[in-house]
Amino acid sequence: MRARIRTARKAMVVAAVASLGAGLLAGCADDGGNGGSDSSDGDSGGKTTISVGLFGTMGFKEAGLYAEYEKLNPKIKIEQNVVERNENYYPALLNHLTTNSGLLDVQAVEVANIAEVTATQADKLEDMSKAPGVDKSKWLPWKWQQATTKDGKTIGLGTDVGPMAICYRTDLFKQAGLPTDPAEVGKLWAGDWAKLVDVGERYKSKAPKGTFFMDSPGGLINAILGSEKEKFYDSSGEVIYKTNPAVKAAFDLTAKAAEKGLVQSQTQFQPSWNSTIANNKFAAIACPPWMLGTIKGNAKPDAAGKWAVAVAPKGGNWGGTFLTVPKSGKNVKEAQKFVTWLTAPEQQAKLFKVQASFPSAPSAYTMPEVTGATNEMTGDQKIGPIFAEAAKAAPVQVIGPKDQIIMQGLSDNGVILVTKGKSAKDAWESAIKTIDNKLDQ
Repeated sequence: MRARIRTARKAMVVAAVASLGAGLLAGCADDGGNGGSDSSDGDSGGKTTISVGLFGTMGFKEAGLYAEYEKLNPKIKIEQNVVERNENYYPALLNHLTTNSGLLDVQAVEVANIAEVTATQADKLEDMSKAPGVDKSKWLPWKWQQATTKDGKTIGLGTDVGPMAICYRTDLFKQAGLPTDPAEVGKLWAGDWAKLVDVGERYKSKAPKGTFFMDSPGGLINAILGSEKEKFYDSSGEVIYKTNPAVKAAFDLTAKAAEKGLVQSQTQFQPSWNSTIANNKFAAIACPPWMLGTIKGNAKPDAAGKWAVAVAPKGGNWGGTFLTVPKSGKNVKEAQKFVTWLTAPEQQAKLFKVQASFPSAPSAYTMPEVTGATNEMTGDQKIGPIFAEAAKAAPVQVIGPKDQIIMQGLSDNGVILVTKGKSAKDAWESAIKTIDNKLDQ
C-alpha cells in the first residue's frame, strides 16, 4: 500500500490469536432498544424475552442451553434471530451500532470483527468485566484481551475458539501409503508447514484417482497465517501485509502446493466445495473443531468414522465468537446475567460435546465433556485433548479491523488463481491490487 494510504489506514488493533471467519456466520434482526430497562417486553405469558442475534449455527439452542436457562429462570424466554453468513450479518450489526438503534439484547461478534467493534463501538456496549459473576481468569488470556479496550473495558465474553489441527481421511491416507495413526501422522509435518506440503507430494504420488491432498488453497494459507504472531497489522496499527515476510512466505508455499496440484481449485464453503466433501475428493483439511461439523453436514453417511485428527504443524487459531450486550437493549441486566451463564465453563463444555465449538475457558478442558469427547466423523478417537493443547499453543497475535478483507483477497483473488494457471507472481499482484482497492474505499 502507498505510504500515504498506510498512514491513513493506521488502526486500533488488539493482541489476539489469529482468526478468520469461516463464512458460516450469523444473525442480526431489527429490534429496538428503550434505554436498557429490565421490564417485560410484552410477552403474553408475562415473561421477559431476551432477544439474541447470532450467526450461523452456534449451537446454543441445539445443545439445550436455552431450555436449561429457561428452566432455571421461569420468568425468562430466549428468542434467537439468525442470519446464515457473517458477510450479511456484520454490516447490518455495524450499522445498528453506529446509529445505536435496532440492537437486540445480545449480539454476537465474530472474532475477525472484534478489533473494529472494540476500537470504534465500545461506548455502545456494556462493560462485561463489571457484570456480576464475571471473572476474567476463567478465559484464555488472549481471548479475553481480544474484546478489551486500551482503557480496560471488556465489551464481550468469549464463547468458543478455533484451535487448529489437521483432519484427514484415514482410508485415503492408507491407499496412498501414508500412516493413519494420528500420532504418527502428526510427526510427518511437526513444526513446519513446508513438511505438510512435502507429505502432499507423497500423497499425490500414490493418490486414489480423482483425489487431491487438501481441500483448497484458501484453507491452507489461512491455516499457515493463523499460526504466525504477526500477519496483516503491526502493534501500532500499521497495515504491513505487503511487507511482512511471513505473509509472502505463506502465499508462496500455498502457491507451490497449487502449482503441484496438491490443492483443489475450490473456494471454501461454496456449494461446489461442499460437494467435494460428499464425494471424497480430498484427503486433508485445516481443521478447527467446528470444521468437523461442516464435514458432517456435507458428508455421506458412509464417511462416518473414516476421519481422524492430527496435531497441526504449528499451533494456531481459526474462528471464535463473542457475545456482547448493547446498552440500548430492552433487557440489559437480564441479558448480562444470561451471557455470563451461557459463557461459563460448564456451558462451554456442554456446547463442545454437542456442537464441537471448542471452549475458550481452560477449566473446561479437564471436564469429561472435553477429555472424553469423540465425534461421529472421527470414530472413537478422543479429540478433546488434541484441541486443548492446540488452544494453549496458539500464538498471541495482532489482529486488525480489516483482517477479513485482506485474508479474502489473498485467498479468493490470489492463491486460487494459481490453481487456474496463473503464476505465483501474477496471483500475488492480483491479490494486493484487490486488497488495496478495498482498503481505499
